[in-house]
Amino acid sequence: MFAGLPLFPTSLVGSYAQPEWLIDRKKLAGRFPPRVRARELWRVAPEFLDEAQDDATLLAIRDQERAGLDVITDGEMRRESYSNRFATALEGVDIDNPGTALDRSGHPNPVPRVVGKVKRRHAVEARDVRFLRANTDRTIKITVPGPFTMSQQAQNDFYESDEELAVDYAAAVNEEIRDLFAAGADIVQIDEPYMQARPEKARQYGLKALARALDGIEGETALHICFGYAAIIHERPSGYSFLPELADTAVKAVSIETAQSNMDCSVLAKLEGKTIILGVLDLSTHEVETPGIVAGRIRKALPHVAPEKLMIAPDCGLKYLPRDVAFGKMKAMAEGAAIVRAEHGGSS
Repeated sequence: MFAGLPLFPTSLVGSYAQPEWLIDRKKLAGRFPPRVRARELWRVAPEFLDEAQDDATLLAIRDQERAGLDVITDGEMRRESYSNRFATALEGVDIDNPGTALDRSGHPNPVPRVVGKVKRRHAVEARDVRFLRANTDRTIKITVPGPFTMSQQAQNDFYESDEELAVDYAAAVNEEIRDLFAAGADIVQIDEPYMQARPEKARQYGLKALARALDGIEGETALHICFGYAAIIHERPSGYSFLPELADTAVKAVSIETAQSNMDCSVLAKLEGKTIILGVLDLSTHEVETPGIVAGRIRKALPHVAPEKLMIAPDCGLKYLPRDVAFGKMKAMAEGAAIVRAEHGGSS
C-alpha cells in the first residue's frame, strides 16, 4: 500500500470542496446527498460542464499538492454525490422515474429504481483516473461506491431479494475497479458507509457483495466506512457497529473516522494485518485544527496499529466545507503527520 511513500502518508478520503462557480453549494448543503442525478446543482451550462469540471479538478489536485498530501484524489469534482454518478450510469436502472428509499438519517430520498438486471454499460470513472494521472506525479487514489451501499440507496422493483441486487451491483463494481487500475490508479477505494448504518444487513449479505466486488482484484484496495457527512448526520456514536467484520475480507486497507466521535482506537487492533486510513479531522466544525491536535489524534492509534500500517486522512469527505477551511484542515493534517513522522525517525 505504501510503496514509495513516507511514514504516515496523507490523503483525502475522496472529496474536496467544489468551487462555488461550479456548483450551487447552498442548494447542495440544503438537501440530502443526491442518489439520482441532480443536474440543477451545476452552475455551468451543459455544453461547458466537462471543461469546467476538468478545471475544478486541476484546482483540487494543486491544492492537495500545495498542502503537502502524499496521495492525491480528483476531489470528486465531477460528482453531485459520492455514489450517484456511478449508480445512475448502470443498465437496469430507471433514472427518469425514480423510486424512494430511507436515507441513513431515516428520511425518504429519491433513489434509482431498479427495473431490470443491473449491469455496467461502460467504464464510468476511467477517464477521471487518466486525467488525474496526467496531472500529478504523486500516488493517486480514486473512489467508487460500494455494492452494499448502492443496494440500500435503490428501490428494488426487479430482484427477488436485495441480496441478489447487491451481488449484481458488486459485479459491476468489480468490472469498474479493473478498468480503474488499467487507467493508472494506484489505490481504488470502495465507499461503504451503509455497512455502519445497517450492520445486520451488512452481515447478512454485505460481506458477500464485497467479496464479489474484489474477486480477482490484485491492486491496492481500500474500503471507507463512516458515520455519514458531518454536515448532515450530526450525532456520532462512540464506536462502530460494523468494523471487526472487515478483518477477514480481501480489502487491503480500511478507512475510518475517529476525530469527531473521539473514538477509542483500541478497536483498531481487531483489524490486524489491515492498513488503517485514520480519520483525524473533525468535519463538524469550521475551526481548523492545529498540527499539534492532528498529531495527538495520530498518536492515539499508535498503541494499536503499527506505524507502517497507518495512513492519515480526514474523517470523511471535505465536500461540504468552505474551500478555505477545507484547505486549512488539509494542510494542518499534512503538518501534523510530519510531526509524528519526525518522532518516529521518518523524513518528510
